[in-house]
Amino acid sequence: MTAILVADDDMDIRDLVAFKLEQAGYDVVAVDNGLAALTAATENPPDLVVLDVMMPGMSGIDVCRQLRIEQGTKSLPIILLTARAQEGDVEVGFGAGADDYIVKPFSPRELVSRVEAVLARMRT
Repeated sequence: MTAILVADDDMDIRDLVAFKLEQAGYDVVAVDNGLAALTAATENPPDLVVLDVMMPGMSGIDVCRQLRIEQGTKSLPIILLTARAQEGDVEVGFGAGADDYIVKPFSPRELVSRVEAVLARMRT
């Protein structure tokens, strides 16, 4: 089964994302901060990571950058979730190595479609 790591400090969003991805048939591990995401991804790399950009302590951008440096996670697909839709924010996300960028509020159906699209690109 395809494993997805979800990191978001907002419990409602984290639960919604996890629920929708589980409904779509994915095995989901959910954490509430960036450091937990980095630890989980390096100890047991999932097939894809969904990171909230703004989390206390370590941001999703910082986690993304760190995952791109580590040998075991450098090719891990990463989708950033954020409430910030400014063009500069998107550039920073892609500059950190993200594969996709989803702006809140988002459609849960769109999230699942984007996850499927990123995974499909990684398989080719």
